[in-house]
Amino acid sequence: MSGLTLSQLWLFPVKSLAGFTRQHSHLALFGLEHDRRWMVVDATSGHFISQRGCPEMSLIQVALTPQGITLQHLNGSVLEIIEPNGRAVRDVTVWGDHCRAWDAGDPAAEWLSEQLAVACRLVYFPEQEVRQVDLEYANVGDKTAFSDGFPLLLISQASLDDLNQRLKTPVSMARFRPNLVVSGCEPFAEDGWKKLRIGDITLRVVKPCSRCAIPNVDPATGERGKEPISTLSKYRRQGNKIFFGQNVIADNSGEIEVGMSVEVVE
Repeated sequence: MSGLTLSQLWLFPVKSLAGFTRQHSHLALFGLEHDRRWMVVDATSGHFISQRGCPEMSLIQVALTPQGITLQHLNGSVLEIIEPNGRAVRDVTVWGDHCRAWDAGDPAAEWLSEQLAVACRLVYFPEQEVRQVDLEYANVGDKTAFSDGFPLLLISQASLDDLNQRLKTPVSMARFRPNLVVSGCEPFAEDGWKKLRIGDITLRVVKPCSRCAIPNVDPATGERGKEPISTLSKYRRQGNKIFFGQNVIADNSGEIEVGMSVEVVE
C-alpha cells in the first residue's frame, strides 16, 4: 500500500488529562517521548483515576516544560510541577499492574484534588521502572509506562471520517486519544496491518483497541453523552467489545515527524 502518511502525532503526558498534537517526537521503547509518564491516582489506594469515572479530567490542559509539566484547568487555575526526583516512592496500580512510581509532591496533589473534587496524588513513571506489555501480544522486554496496556495507539483518518459520516454531530480525533494518525488509506484498513515502517522505525500492529466510554466525553466541556460509542457499537462490535484503532509496539527507537511516509510491510 502506497501513499500513506503520518498526518498527526498526539501526546498525552498525563494519563486521562488533555492531550495535544506535535509535529515531531522521539519514539522510544516506552512509546512517544513524555507520553503517559504521569498519572493521577487515588490518594489512599494508589489505583489510577481516569475519565471513566472522572470526566472532568479532560478539562485540564498539559504543557511540557524543561523542568517537568504545567497543568492548567479551563477555569484558569495553573500549576507548574517539577519532575520528581524519586525521594518519595509510591506503589500504584494501573489495570492490575503494580508499579513503583515517584510521587510529585503535596502541591500537585492538593491542586488536583481541588480541581477534580477527589482526594488524589500525581505520580511519575521513572525510566528504570519496567511494566511488561501483555505477553499474549508482545515480546519479553516490550514495555509501556502508564498507558492502558500498549505503548502506542494508531488510528487512520479514514476510519474517523467514516464514523463522522454516520454521526449527527462529528467528533474530533482527540476523543480517541491516539498517538499516531495515518492518512491515505481506506476506512479501517489498519485492521489488516501487521507490520509498519516509518522512517527507520519498524512497528508491530499487535491488537485491536477495545473502546470504553471515554470517547463519549466531550474534551471541550467534560460532559459525557452516548456518542460516538453508541454508533460504533452498531458496526464495530465483536462479541461484547467495540473496536476502533490498533495497538502498536515499536521495535526500535528513532525520530518521527508528521508528513513522513508510512509503509505497510505486511
